Amino acid sequence: MLWGLACTVSCHAADVPAGALPSVHSAAQAEQDPFLATLKNLVHIESGSRDYGGVSYIAQVAADQLKALGGQVQIIPATDVVRLEDTPEQVGPMVQAVFKGRGQSKIMMIAHLDTVYQRGDVDKQPFRIEGNRAYGLGVEDEKQGVALVLHSMAMLQKLGYDAFGEITVLFNSDEEISSPGSRRQITALARDQDAIFSFESGGLQGTLHLATSGIGAMFLEVQGKSSHAGAKPEAGVNALYELSHQLLQMRDLSQPEQGLKLNWTVAQAGTTRNVIPPHAQAQADARALRAQDFQALQDAVQEKIKNRLLPDSKVTARFELRRPPMQASDAARRIAAQAKAIYQNELGIPLHVNDVALGGGTDAAFAALNTRGGVVEGMGVCGYGAHDLYGEYILLDCIAPRLYLVARMVMALSEPATAP
Repeated sequence: MLWGLACTVSCHAADVPAGALPSVHSAAQAEQDPFLATLKNLVHIESGSRDYGGVSYIAQVAADQLKALGGQVQIIPATDVVRLEDTPEQVGPMVQAVFKGRGQSKIMMIAHLDTVYQRGDVDKQPFRIEGNRAYGLGVEDEKQGVALVLHSMAMLQKLGYDAFGEITVLFNSDEEISSPGSRRQITALARDQDAIFSFESGGLQGTLHLATSGIGAMFLEVQGKSSHAGAKPEAGVNALYELSHQLLQMRDLSQPEQGLKLNWTVAQAGTTRNVIPPHAQAQADARALRAQDFQALQDAVQEKIKNRLLPDSKVTARFELRRPPMQASDAARRIAAQAKAIYQNELGIPLHVNDVALGGGTDAAFAALNTRGGVVEGMGVCGYGAHDLYGEYILLDCIAPRLYLVARMVMALSEPATAP
């Protein structure tokens, strides 16, 4: 019987799979109800990325729990902020905790505290359990990840396991707005780690991801000249005409077969019907699998805007890197192979590993920028419906297996003899 498919909250110790470590398996089962209690509390704390009070409060709650677990904890204000187009004036803080062991391994765990929801939304969708699903705002993206880190550390503490060298936990509160205040801290902390685990959900299948797309934004500005649209339109320079020309001539810049995508999604021009618009602007979403593709895209756009429909117009373009691409490394593949073996051989559950980027981007990419260790995304609890006000949930029968996996991966990385 496959434990991950057949067990529910009421599993008994007698159901220990033949290959599992009984003590870790029992600890994971025992931690499920505390996990759900923590998750409910986190979901009911409204922490939209732009809600500074909310993210500050949830950061303190997380910090208190990490401190109670024995971590050396600090709340770090976001002072080294990369100012993006939509960065709020105040960016939420980070929570950093370091757990010292007696070994040599260095492991980092990252998750984010913020959500995409607005204050008051929780009243429409409070935490609730229906069958094998736990619903709630941010429950999958990514408060399950925060709870999973907290209760994985609690498991290790209860097991008396300290053969690791150092476990560094970082919770940020600006992931949903491209981590402008935490990206540099993530990169700096990841530099000297043996392994970095990011706790986004791996979807309904719990897939581990070793590669993510880079995300960028392209901004196009056109300056024209206003005039009366009825009496003397020829005296003006129609910025809307020029913008339309520019967008049309850039429609072939995507190269989807190489993972490069440029899609214009937002545009504005004009304010009054009878005035030739003197200004127009547009934004595009850009995705790439390789950092050099973003540079090539920028070069191509700069070349395109030299060709103007209206010679008297002025056209400028700028690019903003939201997240770099993350490409699968050999170190990440080795770590993922260990995780796959643990799931399959010890729990009897298949674990999917994807090393090709599918279009999304996460904080794992900042961790992978300059690290010697392998970065694995998708360590979180299986779930679905991120950013869906009424349909976001996690699967209950994935909680204990994921707790087991995190604890076992710490052991496997810390003591080669415990590796599968």
